[in-house]
Amino acid sequence: MVHADAHNFPGSDQNPTHMNKFACGCAIVASIISIIFGYDTGVMSGAQIFIREDLNLDDTQIEVLAGILNLCALVGSLTAGKTSDVIGRRYTIALSAVIFLVGSVLMGYGPNYAVLMVGRCIAGVGVGFALMIAPVYSAEISSASHRGFLTSLPELCISLGILLGYVSNYCFGKLTLKLGWRLMLGIAAFPSLILAFGITRMPESPRWLVMQGRLEEAKKIMVLVSNTEEEAEERFRDILAAAEIDEIEIKAVSGAVKKNQGKSVWRELVIKPRPAVRLILIAAVGIHFFEHATGIEAVVLYSPRIFKKAGVVSKDKLLLATVGVGLTKAFFIIIATFLLDKVGRRKLLMTSTGGMVFALTSLAVSLTMVQRFGRLAWALSLSIVSTYAFVAFFSIGLGPITWVYSSEIFPLRLRAQGASIGVAVNRIMNATVSMSFLSMTKAITTGGVFFVFAGIAVAAWWFFFFMLPETKGLPLEEMEKLFGGGGPRGDRDELEIQTKRVNN
Repeated sequence: MVHADAHNFPGSDQNPTHMNKFACGCAIVASIISIIFGYDTGVMSGAQIFIREDLNLDDTQIEVLAGILNLCALVGSLTAGKTSDVIGRRYTIALSAVIFLVGSVLMGYGPNYAVLMVGRCIAGVGVGFALMIAPVYSAEISSASHRGFLTSLPELCISLGILLGYVSNYCFGKLTLKLGWRLMLGIAAFPSLILAFGITRMPESPRWLVMQGRLEEAKKIMVLVSNTEEEAEERFRDILAAAEIDEIEIKAVSGAVKKNQGKSVWRELVIKPRPAVRLILIAAVGIHFFEHATGIEAVVLYSPRIFKKAGVVSKDKLLLATVGVGLTKAFFIIIATFLLDKVGRRKLLMTSTGGMVFALTSLAVSLTMVQRFGRLAWALSLSIVSTYAFVAFFSIGLGPITWVYSSEIFPLRLRAQGASIGVAVNRIMNATVSMSFLSMTKAITTGGVFFVFAGIAVAAWWFFFFMLPETKGLPLEEMEKLFGGGGPRGDRDELEIQTKRVNN
């Protein structure tokens, strides 16, 4: 439901080149869910130090506790696509906030390892929902000229959340052992509660409303998120053209289309995709795979251990060094948000991945030297600088672009569930890295693990070079053509059949 007059709303800037304030506000509110997820990820890097001591846990239990979030996020992400197609993008964000709320309360209570795990699992389902829905919602309300900025906000908010988690570690770490880590984990319940209510004041995605046959509502919202009525009308026509429908058809058969949408989406997406859709799916799955296969989760989640290997031994200094990782990540993602719509996705991505290769290689070399020859001053310094450099290169390209790119390339009716497949792959890789990193360091040393990550980053660079075309400035409705496709013929055929049945 729209709570403002489209003609008088202050966000309706009459200058078509300016970013629409209302669309920006909606994207910011939707991205709050990503702050909560980022906080849950970041806070665990320090909280695990205290949890291990309080609950007498071993390395395997800590690995499972850290990684289980992502396995449960896999369930959430696969469910979120269908859920958002049924109840809408807006209420899916609200649902994810409620799930986070329940998980945070249980983790904050955490009398033993079992309850802590249950809370972590529930929060993981919320993560899956949040990672899929926030970028999709932001992409669907954005104009082509500012979509890169608005769709990268969830990744920026994840980084801010991670930074807040690190700061929380440092502040609450000074409290008593039993109280400190529980406050670190439980405090995330408050923003979840605020978001669950706040999101209901936001408009629904106009593209989702069109697919439901609710054209009048979609038109009103499109005026709100556009700078002029002419722009709103043009964007609205593009949405209809992408599905190859007109207003008469969709009014006549909207109920039949909604009934049959879920049955055909997976066939068009996975079982018998058009060539262009197949390339889109490969691109989305590939970029999500490489985002975590290159090792960012190992650095974010286990940075205190990496710095300890590099010679930082004080607990306070370890946590402060970790705060530095969070600051670096947030700073460079902020830069990326302003460059995405100017420089383009592809140039940033290639530069980012190339820099990651060099940073990972130097980190691997320095950690190997420290392990073999002891506390060499130059190797200790190089390992710390390389860690920050890796986070910086990741954050200015691969980090935010993964979510921007995968949320904008799918055709309208396949977008939510296509994005959910990408998120599922993302969570599988995240869980794989976070749950195996400590074991791998014991098997092939910490330096050896980062040599592996460097090799994967080289493969990622070549994949991006050949498989990911530039999407800067293109309307969402033209993405399939970029990958060599035409209009979504399947939508048109189904609508023509249903129209004949209605007319007869």
